[in-house]
Parts: sequence; structure tokens; C-alpha cells
Amino acid sequence: MYKPLRIGFIGAGNMAFGIAKGMLSGNVLPVNIKVSAPSSRNMKRFQEVGISVTHSNAEVVCGSDVVFVAVKPHLVRLVLSEISQYVTKKHIVVSVAAGVTLSVLEELLPENSIVIRLMPNLPCLVQEGALLFTRGANAKQEHGDVLRSLLHCCGLVEEGPEAWIDIHTGLSGSGVAFGAGRLLRDSGKHPAQLRSEVCTPGGTTIYGLHTLEQGGLRASVMSAVESATERARELGSK
Repeated sequence: MYKPLRIGFIGAGNMAFGIAKGMLSGNVLPVNIKVSAPSSRNMKRFQEVGISVTHSNAEVVCGSDVVFVAVKPHLVRLVLSEISQYVTKKHIVVSVAAGVTLSVLEELLPENSIVIRLMPNLPCLVQEGALLFTRGANAKQEHGDVLRSLLHCCGLVEEGPEAWIDIHTGLSGSGVAFGAGRLLRDSGKHPAQLRSEVCTPGGTTIYGLHTLEQGGLRASVMSAVESATERARELGSK
């Protein structure tokens, strides 16, 4: 008899919610997902879609087959040190922390742990994400296939070398903040709110946006629209 995979999320931030919401649009049921976080601040939205929540990371690991480590990069060492004793060879541990390499993840977990590094992006919320993953030393093709099966409704899912992950972070992870039409349309949120959800303080996206501002992108776009509008008026008057 087929036994559905149990999915756990350590961290209840926007990326965890985006992935979970994408999964729910596929064949993953809310009853098979559990989320942990130290604070209750972000838990309500998970509960509203039927996902159970807890403050215990150990509870999530012990009750899951696939564990997504979806915390800020500077918290990864602390979290993995905490859960390491509960991780078995049957677990698939998936990290979505930007900049934390497979070698670091494998060093912090028990020997022979199955580890995958994943970089998703927020459009997973509307099934238009772009997700890239790379497998660790002990993660086989079948483990990658499991991840694909879970994430296929989140958007485009591809596997590649780890060297691509940071590039993907800048282009597709952070790049969402540089233009996300469908996410704006379907979420009903103000653009400034969406931008703040993508921008982790001190993270990759906010640095990218700062560079765009330095380059005068906003002013250039406004000027382009104004010039095109004026030209349209000129053409219409001829």
C-alpha cells in the first residue's frame, strides 16, 4: 500500500510558505506537512491551509521523511546542530539557505546523510517558480526524483551543479523582486509589500535592489514610459 511522504519544514518564513503552498496545489495533502518555528508570528497562514505547526524542530524531523531547512543562513549551523541527533539515513534533508554549501551541510549532519541544496523563489506561491537543486555526495538520482515529484507544481524544477546555485540565487531567487507580474496580479498585494517579503535584511535581494537604485533604474523606467507616451501623442497629432 502506498504511503504518502511526510514533509517537514524547519522555519515558517516566506520561502517555506511558498514551497508548501506550491506542494498543496499538487498531490500533497496538508495533513502530511508539519512546520516548526520558534515564534508563532508566521504560523497562522500555514494553519489556515490545514498545515499543522509546532515549536519543536525535533518533532518535525522525527515525524518527516523529507525535511526542508528553511531558516536564515546564519541560523543553519545552530539548527543542524540541534536536529543532527534525530536525522537518519532514511531522511532527505533539503536546505534552501542561500550561500550555505553542501560541504558545510554534510559536515554538520551525521555521516552518510542524504542532503540536497535547493534554491527556490517566491513565485512558487502561484505555481510559477524557478527551482534549481543539486545533490550531495550521498543523494542518489532517486532522491532527486522524490524532490522533483514534490516540487513539480511549484514551477520549473531543474538539477544542476552547485556552482550554478549562487547564480540562480541572484537571477531567479532575488530577481523576482526586479519584476514579478503574475505574482503581483494574483496575490493582490501592494508591490512594496511583495518586495519586502522577498528582501531578507542583509540578504542577496536587497543588495541587488540597491545596485539597481544606484544605477537609476527607476528613473530610467519612468523616463522611458514618459518618452514613449509623448512620442505616441506626437504621432497621434500628425
